[in-house]
Amino acid sequence: MRPSAPLLRVRDLSITHADAAHPSPGDVSFDIAAGEVVLLLGPSGSGKSTLTLALNGLIPHAVPATMTGTVTAGDLDTAETTTASLSTRVAMVFQDPDAQIVTGTVYDEVAFGPENLLLPLAEVERRTEDALRRVGLWDRRTDNPDLLSGGGRQRLAIACALAMGSPLIVLDEPTANLDPQGIDDVYAALADVVAAGDRAILLVEHNLDAAMGFVTRAIVLDRDGRVAFDGPAASVVRENVDELLSMGVWLPSATLAALRMRDAGVVLEPLPLTPDELGAALAAAPGSSNEASRSSSEERSDETKSFAPRTRGVATHSVSSRSAHSTTEAARETSEQDAPPIITASGLTVRKGKREILHGVDLSIPAGSLTAIVGTNGAGKTTLIQALAGVVPPPRRRVDVAGVDPGTASPRELSARIGFVFQNPEHQFIAPTVFDELAHGLRLRRTPDDEVESLVAEMLARFGLEHKAHVHPFLLSGGEKRRLSVGTALITRPRVLALDEPTFGQDRARASELLSLLDDLRAEGTTIVIVTHDLQLVAEHATRTVILRDGRVHAAGPTAELFDDGRAFSEAGLRLPALQRMLAGRS
Repeated sequence: MRPSAPLLRVRDLSITHADAAHPSPGDVSFDIAAGEVVLLLGPSGSGKSTLTLALNGLIPHAVPATMTGTVTAGDLDTAETTTASLSTRVAMVFQDPDAQIVTGTVYDEVAFGPENLLLPLAEVERRTEDALRRVGLWDRRTDNPDLLSGGGRQRLAIACALAMGSPLIVLDEPTANLDPQGIDDVYAALADVVAAGDRAILLVEHNLDAAMGFVTRAIVLDRDGRVAFDGPAASVVRENVDELLSMGVWLPSATLAALRMRDAGVVLEPLPLTPDELGAALAAAPGSSNEASRSSSEERSDETKSFAPRTRGVATHSVSSRSAHSTTEAARETSEQDAPPIITASGLTVRKGKREILHGVDLSIPAGSLTAIVGTNGAGKTTLIQALAGVVPPPRRRVDVAGVDPGTASPRELSARIGFVFQNPEHQFIAPTVFDELAHGLRLRRTPDDEVESLVAEMLARFGLEHKAHVHPFLLSGGEKRRLSVGTALITRPRVLALDEPTFGQDRARASELLSLLDDLRAEGTTIVIVTHDLQLVAEHATRTVILRDGRVHAAGPTAELFDDGRAFSEAGLRLPALQRMLAGRS
């Protein structure tokens, strides 16, 4: 039986950041009871991350913002209680795990919270070991957190939250830096936590393929930060799918596939939310089981196969536009085979401290390609893309980018060849306003003021940031920060654009816009290199894929060929997206 009092009560909550004209979120009210797993959805800028910061008192105590309404965690009013006291009621995992790591070893990081609760040593040790084992980091317990991959640090932050034993755990994009196996492991650990029925989870998440089997309820904020829908997760998605689509929030890939089929005249009921449900709906569709209608069934099979590699991931694209796009892509991929390499690496070895991350990497990236670098957490993806871009200077004469050696080139010389977008946008912001951040690179090149004004205005409009031109970059939402970071890399028109997890923190509409922009840039001649855990994104947009395994290139080649076989992914410890696996099983 659930206790009568909710673990969290939010009433008429509005939050207005400094320099913001309107609150976001606005007038939000809801309760969270023990045993619930609540999914918080909404377009970028709706206030999802801001809302989470109010649940453990960081707003109003630490983050400058005006807050009206009340948030009560158990029997504590968050506006009147210190964040230290609230940590026993609400544990927080931030969107950027680096923002909360403070100690020198993985073990000490997890033990830090329970120690500050003055728990007995045996209890601290028990909680620390249990949390680290749940997220698969017990064997790394003596390592410095800096030696972990981005996904490893994300799992460390989750372990810290688990060790606190708080009744409510709030997680902001907890799986964004995790490979598919890591996502499954984290959700399995969280499922164990709530299984006892005395704890709850609030989850901000865009990977709904993994989340839909875990969450029990969904709260959706609209663009103004107000509650648009609140109810059982499956019902909220099925009953309001067109509204959610127009809002631009993320939807499960199986649902998007079904919506594409609906546009093509094939309606599946009930609307599938998972690949298994999509497979069952296709099998049960009229004509799927008799000889007379085999041809229409085959047409449906062909249609579902078109959601496999090299299709654009936007639900409103028609069948004909997808076919035309595929034909164009085939021609481009053929031309790529003859294109000279714009990036080469030869015997590239990179170390972090005493640990060797990359081992003699040989790599060639053709001009005009959109190349995805994938691999499990810790495979060396971020280290590789940073070395190629000169963010981490590689050994001399091991990397060439458009005729320049990143190991010896000056920042100005290198920036003319390659623009870089960090995994965490805050790591590259240096200016006091969004406008100045975009203008910085142009001013370094002594671009005339009127041209700076024009180019910045164009970039602000392209990324929907016109109304934030004079806001400090650190006060943007997570999605807005990501768009700004991409804009700063694009504005100087480099020949190569390198992005580490480009869709992290983006709503579906903005992610689709960004990916379409990357496709367009490639069509104009820009070479795109991305690191991502999202294999669905890779299947739909990348022309070439590099698979890393333990710091070495395990496989590299045209994306469609690698997906058609699939073995290279599995050998590297990666699983194809669930929708891809389902479609492959039907072919």
